[in-house]
Amino acid sequence: MFEGFLHTSIIKRAIEKGVVEVEIHDFREFALDRHKSVDDTPYGGGQGMVLMCQPLLDCLKTITTDDSLVILMSPQGQTFSQKMAVDLSNEKHIIFICGHYEGFDERIRDYVDMEVSIGDYVLTGGELSSMVISDAIIRLLHGAIRQSSHEDDSFSNGLLEYPQYTHPAEYDGTRVPEVLLSGHHENIRKWRLKESLRRTMIRRPDLLEGRTFTEEELKLLEEIKENY
Repeated sequence: MFEGFLHTSIIKRAIEKGVVEVEIHDFREFALDRHKSVDDTPYGGGQGMVLMCQPLLDCLKTITTDDSLVILMSPQGQTFSQKMAVDLSNEKHIIFICGHYEGFDERIRDYVDMEVSIGDYVLTGGELSSMVISDAIIRLLHGAIRQSSHEDDSFSNGLLEYPQYTHPAEYDGTRVPEVLLSGHHENIRKWRLKESLRRTMIRRPDLLEGRTFTEEELKLLEEIKENY
């Protein structure tokens, strides 16, 4: 599942440049029986198969260092966010444990530092969610992409990103806002901030709750509300 992720676009280039190292560990290699079993039926009955603690934790013990942060991908974990991505980008060594199917032996939780979810839904396993989080972290690392490329990302300043346009200046009767064609950097900055506030107010008003606004932002919000 990780082949395409590791050999495509920004992630591929970051690995080739030595910005990040990514290793995939198959804990099936640590199974003790001849069938290399890593899951079994749950005690007490129930549907599905549960990952056993022995193979997974034996694998974990061989790769954990003093610098490791062990993350268990779980729908019961704290919800991933851009702020968490920034925090995690400062870690030296992150280990993601990817469960699969029904779940994992509860004792595995005793060996992790945090549990993380990418949203209130359930996947067949933690592989996809670990790739989502890895992508969000790696693009923030120095040398992965230009810093200016992610400084204005949605959520980077607590707001959604402003609308973006490129050539042609007019298509099918719709023209790019004149301010973006003016070359006036200060007016462009103000327009982008206002549009970020407008888009956030309409699409994600929850992001504005509890936010400390600057005087400029408060003035722009008043203008937006007058015309909303």
